[in-house]
Amino acid sequence: MKIDIGISEINRQAITDGLSHLLADTYTLYMTTHNFHWNVSGPMFNSLHNMFMLQYTELWNAVDPIAERIRSLGHPAPGSYAQFAKLSSLPDAPAKPPKAMEMVAILAQGHEAVARTARGLYEVVGEAHDEPTADLLTQRIGVHEQTAWMLRSMLED
Repeated sequence: MKIDIGISEINRQAITDGLSHLLADTYTLYMTTHNFHWNVSGPMFNSLHNMFMLQYTELWNAVDPIAERIRSLGHPAPGSYAQFAKLSSLPDAPAKPPKAMEMVAILAQGHEAVARTARGLYEVVGEAHDEPTADLLTQRIGVHEQTAWMLRSMLED
């Protein structure tokens, strides 16, 4: 059935492409954060282990609304490791677990990168008057910027 929601196919495709990158970034950051939750060690183990759990849970809860927005726009959502690897702007988690504060720095950079990916969609979303996607982006940017700030704060002397 033809989709007629007031957003052109060209704009729906452009928004979907951007959301696919956002989904891949979010999922990649989720996996890295979960990896660090499992592998953190050192004097701050308990606080970082718990903080990483809160962060990966939030990220896990974010992937479904992004994927469902892609589907609402009439396109399939990417959902494989191979697709995410091609679409994500974030590197995969290091093969050897880094030291705790390096984990914090990697995650801060990851949250900043995801915020940039989300922010990059505003032009086409605004042009298309796609308020539901704009709302989703605003929420995601707020979460990522706040989390990045909190992580960066842990790195200060």
